Amino acid sequence: MTKYNEASRRLFLKQAAALSSMMVFPTILTKAMSGVTAPTAGLAAANERVNLACIGIGNQGGSDINSMYNTGLCNIVALCDTDMGAPHTLKALEKFPDVPRFQDFRKMFDKMASQIDAVLVGVPDHSHFPITMLAMSLGKPVYVEKPMGRTFNEVELMIKGAEKYKVVTQMGNQGHSDANYFQFKAWTEAGIIKDVTSITAHMNSARRWHGWDTKMTKFPNAEPIPETLDWDTWLMAVKEHDYNKDFINGQWRCWYDFGMGALGDWGAHIIDTAHEFLNLGLPYEVDPVKLEGHNPFFFPMSSTLSFKFPKRGNMPPLEIMWHDGVNNIPQVPEGFGTSELDPNIPPTSVGKIQPAKLNPGKEIYSKDLIFKGGSHGSTLSIIPAEKAKEMESKLPEVPVSPSNHYANFLKAVKGEEKTRSPFEIAGPLSQVFNLGVLAQQLNTKIVFDREKKQITNSKLANQMLVGAPPRKGWEQYYKM
Repeated sequence: MTKYNEASRRLFLKQAAALSSMMVFPTILTKAMSGVTAPTAGLAAANERVNLACIGIGNQGGSDINSMYNTGLCNIVALCDTDMGAPHTLKALEKFPDVPRFQDFRKMFDKMASQIDAVLVGVPDHSHFPITMLAMSLGKPVYVEKPMGRTFNEVELMIKGAEKYKVVTQMGNQGHSDANYFQFKAWTEAGIIKDVTSITAHMNSARRWHGWDTKMTKFPNAEPIPETLDWDTWLMAVKEHDYNKDFINGQWRCWYDFGMGALGDWGAHIIDTAHEFLNLGLPYEVDPVKLEGHNPFFFPMSSTLSFKFPKRGNMPPLEIMWHDGVNNIPQVPEGFGTSELDPNIPPTSVGKIQPAKLNPGKEIYSKDLIFKGGSHGSTLSIIPAEKAKEMESKLPEVPVSPSNHYANFLKAVKGEEKTRSPFEIAGPLSQVFNLGVLAQQLNTKIVFDREKKQITNSKLANQMLVGAPPRKGWEQYYKM
C-alpha cells in the first residue's frame, strides 16, 4: 500500500514539531483534570421545564433545538451562534424572538450561568470540546452532537470531565433511544446475537468533498469574512486559518482540521449499538485497507478501514470493516434481499439521504446467524428470509422506547431517567472514530495499546492522539 507522500510527510512533521509540549499523553490528562473543585449541578424539579441554552442554532443545531423544544420538557432561554445573521440561523431567531442572543458562548455563561439548567451543543466537531468542558465545569448537563470531540485526547478529557463534575451527559446519536437500541439489547441478552466475529459497515452516499482536487497543496485562498460572522470565535482552539466559505456551514466536515469525515458523521449511527452491547471498547489495530484520493488536507474520495477488537470475556475477536465512497460498495451476503432506506432517518444538513446502490447500514456475522440493519433507529433483520422465519418464534419481545433521545436527556436532567448515550458509553465509540481518522490522515496502520491508550508503531500518530497545541487563549479548556 502506498504510504503518505512527501508533501504529506512534511506537513505532518511540521505539525508534529508543535506538539513537543504535549507529547506525554497520560501526563496531560492527569494535569488537565486536577486541582478544580466541581460545583453542584442544579437539576430542574420534576414538575418544571428545563431551562436550556442552545449553542449552535443553524443546520443540525437548529434541528436539535426544535427536537428539544417539541418534547414540551424545556424552555429555550439562550441562543448562541458565531453567525447571528446567516440564513441558516434566522429560523431559530424568528421562532424564539425574545430569547437572549450571544455570539460568544463564554459571554453567555458569564451573563446567564445562573439561569441555565442544561446546554445543547450543536456546533462543528472542532468546537465541541471547549464549550462542553466549560459547561461541565459550571455544573451544567450537556447534550453534545456526535462525534464527541475531534481528537482522542479531547474525548478522553470529556469522559473524565463528566465523571469529575458529575453532570448528566448525552451524545447526539439519536438511534440510541429508538427501536434499534432496544432490539439489539434484547436480542443480545436473549442470546440471539452472540459469537459475532465480523461486521461490515457502510455509508456510500456522496459527500461534500467528493470531486475536489486531491492534489491540493495548500488550504483555499482567503475570502472576506462575512460581517455577521465572528470568525475568531468560530475557530476556537484550532490553529489560525484564513476564512473561506468552504470551511463553514457543513463544509467543515471535509477537513481534518475541523471535522471527522464520513466516519465521524455516520459511524455513530451505524455501529453504535454493536459497539455498546458487544462490549467492543477500543481496537488494538486500525488498518486503512484502501484509500482513494488520499491527501493531507481533506478526507479521501473513498475509504475501507479495518478495526480489529480482541476477545472480550466469552466473546470472540471481532473485525469491523468500514466502507465509504460512492464506488466503494462492499459485497453483501447471499439472501441479503433489497437495500431499504428507512424513511425515519432524519434529514442531514443538506436534506434527506437519497436511496443508493447500498444504503447506509451494516451486516453482522455471527457463528450461526447473519443480521442486516440500517442506520439510526432502524431495526435488524435476520437473513436469509428462510432463516428469519425459522427464528421467528425464538425472538424475545422488544420493549418500546419510553422517550426519544432528546426527551431522554431532558428527563435525565430532571432526575426521571438515565441517559442512554452518556459520555462513558459514547466516549470510547467516538475514540474508535478518532483512531480511524488518524489512519485515514496518515495512510498508515495504527497499532494501539488499549491499556495505556497509546499508539505503539508510530511516534507521529501517537503525538496526534493529542492534536496540535490549542491556539493562544484557549489553553484553559484543556486544564479544567
